[in-house]
Amino acid sequence: MASASNKKWTDYIGWKTSDENRKILLEIPDALLDTLILSTTNEDIILTTLSVNKSISISSNNGNINFEHLDVGHALYLTAKNGDIDGMVIGSYDDFSIQTEIKNGDSSLPDKKDGGEKMLSVSSNNGNVNVEFINESM
Repeated sequence: MASASNKKWTDYIGWKTSDENRKILLEIPDALLDTLILSTTNEDIILTTLSVNKSISISSNNGNINFEHLDVGHALYLTAKNGDIDGMVIGSYDDFSIQTEIKNGDSSLPDKKDGGEKMLSVSSNNGNVNVEFINESM
């Protein structure tokens, strides 16, 4: 990100910048990453292959959550309001205890499943959830 200090008062009222200028792209090194927390409003969160030692928490209000190949050590928390959740988690279905709360949408996950060493907690209001489990290393 770059700081812009040459703004005029008219830059702050009335208009939104174009979509291409409102995107923030982060490159997150995942070597030795313990915990990741991401949250946004009115935008999508898109993650590619990522691995963390402890947990990932992703929250979106009025945007979708999309991810590929998330590998978590202990827990994955996904929350979307007015948006869909779609992605792949590394590990088997049996590796996870699952808690799902869906309002006004469809889900590929059960409401509750015990017995896994890792936690998957998903909450969605006005959106669909499609989470797949894949058995492959990164």
